[in-house]
Amino acid sequence: MSVDADNLQSTVRYALLTTRATTVCPFHPDVIIRVGDDGAETHAYYRARNIIKSDGTCWDHDDLMEEIASQLVQAADGECPRCRQHLRHPN
Repeated sequence: MSVDADNLQSTVRYALLTTRATTVCPFHPDVIIRVGDDGAETHAYYRARNIIKSDGTCWDHDDLMEEIASQLVQAADGECPRCRQHLRHPN
């Protein structure tokens, strides 16, 4: 997975995935799952910040925090809802 530090959304997604703060459902690649590990989420912040700094791109701290929070809120909490639904109502 490559990262474009000029795109805050992709930088944060990369940081969250590579620190294992989030993961992709192996059966539904469009579903991002929040693992719930505070340490990994903190590590993701620092990783995203360092990627941005190393590239020379300038993103505001508040923008970075807002994007991380947004992606964590959008992620499924702990398990894939599509897998959970399938297990409860198999066809």
